[in-house]
Amino acid sequence: MSVASLFSLRGSVAAVVGGTGTLGSTFCRGLASAGASVVVIGRSAERAAAVSSDIESAGGTAMPLVMDVTQGGMLEEGHEGIVRRFGRVHVLVNAPGVNASTPFLALGDEEWERVLATNLTSVRRACQVFAKGMIAAGGGGSIVNISSVAGEIPLSRVLSYSVSKAGINSLTRWLARELAPHRIRVNAIAPGFFPAEQNRRLLTPERVEAILRHTPLGRLGDPHELVGALVWLASEAASSFVTGAIVAVDGGFTATTV
Repeated sequence: MSVASLFSLRGSVAAVVGGTGTLGSTFCRGLASAGASVVVIGRSAERAAAVSSDIESAGGTAMPLVMDVTQGGMLEEGHEGIVRRFGRVHVLVNAPGVNASTPFLALGDEEWERVLATNLTSVRRACQVFAKGMIAAGGGGSIVNISSVAGEIPLSRVLSYSVSKAGINSLTRWLARELAPHRIRVNAIAPGFFPAEQNRRLLTPERVEAILRHTPLGRLGDPHELVGALVWLASEAASSFVTGAIVAVDGGFTATTV
């Protein structure tokens, strides 16, 4: 088997939750470029349509799906629509994300629950719904959750976000064991610092300077630099013996202490 064929997703269907955001839309385009038919899931109909249109203009296949994944019942309905269109889902990417910078002593229940509902609870629900579909279809599948270096290191100013991503890491490892008998692999990518809509207000010049001092490669990441890891984990041929992994793509941030 050639290296190119190892990383081909031709014939696969990939659903990307949070597919309309800065990182999520890059994931959608990257999966499509590897040959997958992509379902772009997001809250904005306009953005989902735009990402899908970009993919189809490049010769790929895409389906926009408007959904608020914090609403449980919508996931079942959405999954049924995908199955009607494509038959099944081979790859699920969970990339929803919101952030908040409220200091701990001022943090209220509403903000805490909003962040955890989007970043963690919705991922758990999506994993349940899509894993059931993968089991029913047979043949296994791949689930890739988007974590963060904040899930391993208690970063300042992002308490609820850090807790949600630590939960993603735990959920990923737990599901890797739970779903392995069904040939469903579950892994996570932990990005370092990538400018995106959810963190732009937090990336002040002073904070960026501190981040770069702690990053051996000396720069912020570009969203396209996450695509290789995603396609690798999505491909059964390329990563068939990889499950329960949290793959850091962070410029060396988590490898640096003093």
